Amino acid sequence: MLLEGKIALITGAGHRLGKSIALALAEEGCDLMIHFNQAGEAAAETAKQARLFGVRADIVGADLSLTEGVREVYRAIDSAYGRIDLLANSAAILERRELLEVDEEHWRSTIGLNLKGAFFVLQEAARRMRSKGGGGIVNISDTASRRPWKEFPLHSISKSGLEMLTQVAAYALAPEIRVNGVIPGPTLKPTWMPDERWKEVTSRIPLRQAIPSRNVAEAVVFLMTNEYITGHSLRVDGGDLLI
Repeated sequence: MLLEGKIALITGAGHRLGKSIALALAEEGCDLMIHFNQAGEAAAETAKQARLFGVRADIVGADLSLTEGVREVYRAIDSAYGRIDLLANSAAILERRELLEVDEEHWRSTIGLNLKGAFFVLQEAARRMRSKGGGGIVNISDTASRRPWKEFPLHSISKSGLEMLTQVAAYALAPEIRVNGVIPGPTLKPTWMPDERWKEVTSRIPLRQAIPSRNVAEAVVFLMTNEYITGHSLRVDGGDLLI
């Protein structure tokens, strides 16, 4: 599939990995709807950089843990473009919380965005893609989906659910819509993590370094363009899951 001229929604694209995915799709010639929740200025900067590739880039702010937030995103897409061809489901929250400390609000915020939000964003995209003849979806997962992180129980649960969503949706939406996932390893240091701890995390994986966000974005582009891959989650983890 050629991506030039396609309409792509990237959630959580104001900064970090979502931004890299947005710019990689812009480089391929996609027009973009860049979603953010609180990072409005960062999203505007992402859009500005995307336009340097000669594409259109709009931004929309919404809390995707709420169904009204999902509706707001698609109102913006319907108004601006009238269709959607590609979705990169990237928005997520990562909160450190011991299992016995988790309460209902923690559950609501993490599962609400990482899994519930991802589901309904995918559902609305699929409805529009099917009416227009098809499309491609990539969910951004995490190595926590395959190996539990005991200090991040909700993150692990949500990403495991996202992996199953990828497979179920690929089965349910074929052949018009392909659904795949990307599983990044350590890519960008969390803002709250000390530098020494990050160095420990990245040095223990087989390739001994953090995965450049550009490499993860290239995996998204690959899955969007290859017309014979669906239901697959591509690891871009530097070998992290080997250990």
